[in-house]
Amino acid sequence: MPEGPSIVILKEALAPFRGKKVTEVSGNSSLDIARIKGKKVIDFKSWGKHFLICFEGFTVRIHFLLFGTYRINERKAMTPRLQLQFKNGEVNFYTSSIRFIETPLDEVYDWSADVMSPDYDPRKALAKLRRKPDTLVCDALLDQDIFAGVGNIIKNEVLFRIRVHPRSLVGKLPLKQRKLLVQEAVRYSFDFLEWKKAFVLKKHWLIHTKKTCPRCQIPAVKEYMGVTKRRTFFCGNCQVEYQ
Repeated sequence: MPEGPSIVILKEALAPFRGKKVTEVSGNSSLDIARIKGKKVIDFKSWGKHFLICFEGFTVRIHFLLFGTYRINERKAMTPRLQLQFKNGEVNFYTSSIRFIETPLDEVYDWSADVMSPDYDPRKALAKLRRKPDTLVCDALLDQDIFAGVGNIIKNEVLFRIRVHPRSLVGKLPLKQRKLLVQEAVRYSFDFLEWKKAFVLKKHWLIHTKKTCPRCQIPAVKEYMGVTKRRTFFCGNCQVEYQ
């Protein structure tokens, strides 16, 4: 599943189509995608893991789910969920969820919850965390109402950075650790963006998919943890469990 930084990269890559008219539309979506033909792209936006194509009067929301992909000016050997053609190229979205948003985006999205947004509000994030004292911190980081854009890689790496065990309860974290959690969720997301653009993201993983803790030089632990049962990598020695 693409995380927030990857959606920002997509938004930047599609900049040449901003202000351009859609000349043809196709795909296996069950929605009335034909309504997009002839419409001009007003803007591309992102919120967390949602990619947003803005037209006058409506927005197309694309969520890549677990296995969604896209291709710009090239195609895969399968039918796209949505294909948009322009005079200067095309974009294809595969295995994705497509929805129309008919209302203004400011009424749909809380931009202050998007870790990649300049409007991200750490104070609001801390307040939301206080209201979830019995939540595992690994689940809290994946809560899109608090950390929109954070996915499994960022979750694992942030918790390793701040030395917090993923099974820790949010309400048991010292205030200093809660603040670090919020700060590092944002900081790592922008590190992710930089490394992803440079094609060196995996080289910088410290604990995600690793078999050995780089700090302790002992076996790392892999568990399917939390309400979502996502893959969780951690060190049982240097990451403190707050219970």
